[in-house]
Formats: sequence, C-alpha cells, structure tokens
Amino acid sequence: MQGPTGKNMTSPQIERAILSVSDKTGLAEFARELAAAGVELYASGGTRRHLEEAGIPVREVAAYTGFPEMMDGRLKTLHPKIHGGILARRDRPDDMASLAEQGIVPFELVVVNLYPFAETISRAGVTVEEAIEQIDVGGPTLVRGAAKNHAFVTIACEPAQYGRILEQFRATRATTPELRRELAGAAYAHTGTYDTAIGAYFARLRAKPQVEDRPWRAAGEAFPEELSVTLRREAALRYGENPHQAAAVYASPDATPGSLVRAKQLHGKELSYNNLLDLDSALAIVRSLRVPGVAVLKHNNPCGAATAASLGAATERAWDGDPVSAFGSVLGFNAPVDAASAEFLAEPGRFVEAIVAPSFTPEAFEILTTKPKWKANVRLLTVGAIEPGRGERELRQISGGMLCQTADDLPDDESTWQVVTAAQPTDAQLADLRFAWAVCRHVKSNAITLAKEQTLLGVGAGQMSRVDSVEIAISKAGARVGGSVLASDAFFPFEDSIHRAAAAGIAAIIQPGGSRRDAEVIAACNQHGLAMIFTGSRHFRH
Repeated sequence: MQGPTGKNMTSPQIERAILSVSDKTGLAEFARELAAAGVELYASGGTRRHLEEAGIPVREVAAYTGFPEMMDGRLKTLHPKIHGGILARRDRPDDMASLAEQGIVPFELVVVNLYPFAETISRAGVTVEEAIEQIDVGGPTLVRGAAKNHAFVTIACEPAQYGRILEQFRATRATTPELRRELAGAAYAHTGTYDTAIGAYFARLRAKPQVEDRPWRAAGEAFPEELSVTLRREAALRYGENPHQAAAVYASPDATPGSLVRAKQLHGKELSYNNLLDLDSALAIVRSLRVPGVAVLKHNNPCGAATAASLGAATERAWDGDPVSAFGSVLGFNAPVDAASAEFLAEPGRFVEAIVAPSFTPEAFEILTTKPKWKANVRLLTVGAIEPGRGERELRQISGGMLCQTADDLPDDESTWQVVTAAQPTDAQLADLRFAWAVCRHVKSNAITLAKEQTLLGVGAGQMSRVDSVEIAISKAGARVGGSVLASDAFFPFEDSIHRAAAAGIAAIIQPGGSRRDAEVIAACNQHGLAMIFTGSRHFRH
C-alpha cells in the first residue's frame, strides 16, 4: 500500500521515535542502535537525561512542542504535536495534510513504560500521597494511542520487546504488521494491569477500616460491584498437581515483600506447583506463631510445628511431631535458619523438599547445600521479614466465577475467650492452647490439633466426622498424648469427642462453641475434669 508520499504504508520505515520510560533496563543500548541508524529520538524528563548521559543524541520534547514541562513532571507529553504524530493514519491524505499544516512530525515508534505504581504501594509505610504521585497519566495515553494506530506505529512497553523490534529494524528498517498487532495487544494488557492495580488500591483504602474493625464480618460494601484481577506470569511450571496438567505461577502487580511470589530462590531444583502450595501454607503457619517457630508441611497440611527458646530446638520438635510424615516435607521458618537447625535437618534419614525462611545464615546455607544427600535438589527460598497477616482480600476460583473473602490471617481477640468449665487451664496449658489454636486454623476442616510444650503432636484433617479427626489426631500423637491439649476449628456437635479425648489423657480443650449441645459438651468436660475455652470464632479451612 502506497501512502500520499509514495512510501510503503503497510510497514512504514521508522524515522522517528518518542521514548518515555520508568524502567530504563536496556534502553541505552536500544536507543543507541536506533540513533546510529539515523532514527531521530525525542524524549523528556528522566529519559532524556538518561540518554544524554549515555552520549546518545536526543531531542527534548519541550523544545519540539514549545511547551515546557510543568507541575513536577505531571505535564510533559500531553500535547497535540506529540499525539498527532502518533495517531495520524499514513494512508489518509487529510490526516497527513493536517500534520503538515500544524508543523507536526509523525512518529513510527513509541517506547513507553509506566510509573512504578505497584512497586510503590508494595513498600511498607507508603503514604496515599506517595502512591498518587506514581499514577501515570501521560504514559498510558502514549501507549494507548500508539497501540490504537498499530497499523502504522510500533509500540514497545517492556524492555524484553526491544530485541524483536531491532531484529526486524535491522532487516528492513521497519516492523511487520503481525509484530505491531502483537505488541499492541501487549500494550493494552500493560495499561490494563496498571489501571487494575490502581483500582484495587483505592478499593482497599475504602475497605480497610471495615476489615480492621470487623475482619470476619466484612460487609458487602467492602467488596466492589466489579472486580478486575490482572496477574503477571512469573514462570511456567513443569506441570500442575499431576504430570498431565499444565501449570504456571502468576504474581499480583502489588504483591508485597514477604509474600511467596516475591521470594528469592537461592538454591535447588525448579519449584513445582505442589511445592508452591505447601510453601505458601508453611509461610502462613509460621506467620501466626511466636518467634522462633517452625512448621513442617506435607500435602498442604502441617504434620509438625513448634516454637521454642531456640530455633534449633523448635526445628527438632517440629520434625519429631510426626517424623514419618516429615520425610520429603516442606518447612517454613519465621526466623533466619541457623547452623543448629541446618545440622539437624542434614542428619542421615531426613529428607526435605524445600524450605522458606526470612533468610539463611552463611553456615546454614553451606550445610544444607553441601552436607545432606539431597543437597543438590533442596529448594531454599528467602522472603525477608515475615509480617503478620493483614486480612486482605483473597480469591478462589469456582466454575464460572470467583469467590472473594477477607483472609483468615488476623489474630483472635483473646478478650472474647471464655473458660466455660469448672476446671481452669494452667498457665502451661493456656500457652499450649494458644499454640494449638494458632496451628488449627491452617488444617483442612474438620480440623483437630493436639499439642504439648508448644509442639504439634497429632493432627486430624479433612474428615467428614469430627470424632474421626479426634481419633486420627490421638493415633498420630501415640504415647505422647497424655497431658496434651486439643484444639478444634469448629464446635463439637456431640459429646462423643470429649469422652474420647478424656480417655486418651488430654488435659484441656479450645474450641469456638456455638453448638446446640454446648451444655452437654461442657457437662462432659466437667465430668472428666477437663478445662475448656470457648473462643467465639471459627476457623474452617476448606
């Protein structure tokens, strides 16, 4: 197709480019090759300074438009001489005549990425004012204009795209319609992700007081009428839960430090789908434990957990909670992994798939990567400081849609706890009850946990009958059950579980209460001399 100037308008040659980027990765190399080939470069603000410092000739946008940058950079590229040059259709004589009449030059390449809004709001302590200043206005307008006119204009919004553009530019000084269409789609996804992150941020600002005041009763107004979710692929996984399932891991644009998706893998094989599920659960458990704390995960349920005076002692106790199940497990730590913990895990007969922790001491890292037989494969991940839960929104897919709720990761208000039996828990029992209750919320319901000396001894998970979960937990605890405490994620519908617990030697119980037969359950505890606490809150995990 020939344009009004007689040039090929199907793939016009790149004569001019406008560049305005926040992420300057690879920009100088990209721009230098364009400039060396005679492409005229236009840029503003920090992008112009970056190119000038690299010795690359560039024309200042303000000098071209005749309009200065204003308002601390809020107003830079929003000008008809910029957007006219991007939006003009090269096969329309009237469009090209308008450019000539107004002294506007056409741009065939637009290189733009946006202010780091998501990265800004993920920082601890960021203010609303700081977040608002990272809302880009001119950038999205440039991106969308270039993408709309992709029949004639190439849009690059990620450094990873520079190589493909240069490859075609070197061959023909142009790009193909197919590439421009592909880049246009990526550009709209880029701005869509950006706007979604901003919308989600403002929704959280609106919902935050409600979530903090009544976390488990967040009313409908805490959830917007429309909810957009945009995620960025972090990695393709080898397979999903099973080898015949394809899988990938995606990150939320505003994922905070301390979250698993932001973890840094220091060592080991590629993470699997199931590894990530278990690591996330391990991280959630240790987030709710006193420091130092350790959790041992198997098939997305804890088979061991403990807190102790030292991390090494906590590691040993957590593993010994169920050493058979712990073989091939995933571990979570809420304190830096030290040499004592690493030495214990590296002993013969123990095997670990993955560990997530705030960090690893140099000694611990060396031990875990040189001493055990599984040294080459163990996955070691760091997440930095582990922050407490914030009750943020979480999503779960169902057929044809999503469920949305506030996360069950906020601490319970112990002022609502009530001892409902004649027997009172001792101080040691109360500490164990707190621990068992903290772990219980991370077990698939119907959930029962047994603990003693702040060590998980037995778990009953995912049973259709609560008394079956009690039986399984007692069986797991074995001879250690005497004097332990029991936590139940929901009320006991009948007294049968109480009689079974008493027969095993369990000394105290914590549960939400709220059954029609609470009086019978309390009477059964009084019959056996058991202390029982009602928390008033339930922790189902389906």
